[in-house]
Amino acid sequence: MRLALHATGEVATRAGRVLLAERSLTALGLVDQRPTERDPRLELVEVLATYDALITDDAHPDDDIETALNAGISCVVWVDADESYDTYHEDFAAADLRLLTGCNLASGIAPSLIAHEVAATDNVLETSIAWTEPGAPRRRGEAIAFPDPIGSRWGEERPTAFADRCHVARVGGEWAAAMAKVTGATDAGVLTRIVGVADLAVHLEALALAAGSMVIGDYPPGRSRPADRAEAYLSRLLDAGLDVAAHTLQGN
Repeated sequence: MRLALHATGEVATRAGRVLLAERSLTALGLVDQRPTERDPRLELVEVLATYDALITDDAHPDDDIETALNAGISCVVWVDADESYDTYHEDFAAADLRLLTGCNLASGIAPSLIAHEVAATDNVLETSIAWTEPGAPRRRGEAIAFPDPIGSRWGEERPTAFADRCHVARVGGEWAAAMAKVTGATDAGVLTRIVGVADLAVHLEALALAAGSMVIGDYPPGRSRPADRAEAYLSRLLDAGLDVAAHTLQGN
């Protein structure tokens, strides 16, 4: 696999290091940046069309998306994309290309965790997800138990299409976390399965972007989000070093 990387910040830079650990990567081209590390697969992008996909952590990725489309390659985007990006769906689909948006903690890792747990539960009763965002911690709200070192935090409810309930907790510092909770009915009674991740925020975001880059071919032509192929996406995250904590609670 040949990938082109447009790094505008630390997330894509770290994602590039994650990608260099992948055996299936044959080349990592850097956009407008000469390689400084000694890896024979690193190169300066000269002809974008020779790559399979363009990866970007640009907060405003419109130019990168259009550049990839014009070059005839797929595109992997770190930031969330609103409904306006749906206009790209038909263009990418018609060209048999893929646009994967939201390869981050909130739109990539958290929804994939909940999708995995739902798939493993026969009779789902309730689902919820939560993640952290930078900011001043709340002093009230919904109590959310994240893995250490984040621990328990107060979360505010937010609409989501991925679960019955969703909460976001504000945290200061360099750490971040996400969790998913699924309650289901079994022959042994009601069981609640909780899975979560916690690590340096930039590392989690880099893993989320790198994972999307490595499984871009698993998505259908057009615009997709990581959770549309949650199992493949989560599997790549785990292969890349994502550590997941799990806990099961027995109900009545």
